[in-house]
Amino acid sequence: MKKIYLVRHAKSSWKEMDLSDFQRPLNKRGKSDLEFMAKRLKFFAVMPDLILSSPAKRAKTTAKEIAKTIGYDKSDISYIDSLYESSYQTYRYILDSLDKNIDSVFIVAHNPTITEVGEILSGAILTNMPTCSIICIEFDIKNFKEIEEGSGKILFFDYPKKHKTNI
Repeated sequence: MKKIYLVRHAKSSWKEMDLSDFQRPLNKRGKSDLEFMAKRLKFFAVMPDLILSSPAKRAKTTAKEIAKTIGYDKSDISYIDSLYESSYQTYRYILDSLDKNIDSVFIVAHNPTITEVGEILSGAILTNMPTCSIICIEFDIKNFKEIEEGSGKILFFDYPKKHKTNI
């Protein structure tokens, strides 16, 4: 069995309009949501074999905070340039390149591609992965190269607004 956790970065700030999209940091809500979601992963003892992340500031911050909270060594996070502006084919290339000994991987990246990848891999209609959402998709395979579109089973789809009562 293999598991892919697709993690959309936490909410970013648009305060500094002169910053490039790549350099946008998290805003206050993003930081709060990220802390909440990271603690949920820790509570449920979710620990990936590998964390891959876009190198964009908001994704990097998200990956590092999750790693710190769950006890994953932050220096082991791999930043992959092609996850910043990517496609389903990029994700497949990355997944197909993973060592067969890796059973679970976090991929921290961006919409709209992360939603598209979740839909294609699971066959589900997700419509939109909100900021700081996490979807876990499980596959009955021995190697990530064996993934077939629509063959994944969603184990959970969690996001901060799901837990807020006063929205």
